[in-house]
Amino acid sequence: MFEIRELKHAYDSTEVLSVSSWQVEQGSQWLVLGPSGSGKTTLLHVLAGILKPTAGSVRVAGQDIGALSENELDCFRGRHIGLVLQRLHLMASLTVMDNLLLAQYLAGLPRDRARASQVLAGLDIGERVAAYPHELSFGQAQRVAVARAVVNRPKLLLADEPTSNLDDERCMQALGLLQDQARACNATLVIATHDQRIKARMPNQYTIGIHQ
Repeated sequence: MFEIRELKHAYDSTEVLSVSSWQVEQGSQWLVLGPSGSGKTTLLHVLAGILKPTAGSVRVAGQDIGALSENELDCFRGRHIGLVLQRLHLMASLTVMDNLLLAQYLAGLPRDRARASQVLAGLDIGERVAAYPHELSFGQAQRVAVARAVVNRPKLLLADEPTSNLDDERCMQALGLLQDQARACNATLVIATHDQRIKARMPNQYTIGIHQ
């Protein structure tokens, strides 16, 4: 589903990420573990095409994303990669429904209200379609962010520290939410975290360390 080869990324000549080889199958679920500063977020941003690595290659769904232009990459990301960041980045001026329709539009897809409604209903947030982000609880906003990430049926679902600020009960709920939505799309799920509570619930783990 994705393949990394000889990947390195540096900021101001300081190496922050190094992955020699990592190949992941479609539909599998992975936990990327490591302490703060080990490069977990950088790895997710490289996989999403938000960052261009200093060296190496990344192929997602057979596509070398480094070979795409900025416009092509934006479209590819919108259609094939769902992203749930620590900061949810919902558009404050748009309703819940319009946040999902915007994700479809930016991917160059038809705006499909039925699909958006289906996803929101499946996440028990369907009654809040007309609400604005500031009117939502954190849990509701997180569900909307997940809905936005999966509305285009991505092949790859990435989540950055989705549980670290949650109590134990909500931690497991958030993890289950991501796993269920990934299975519904047959998406490969990659969660980057230092939260040790969810290790036992994820079938695969990849650990990265701090770079000197």
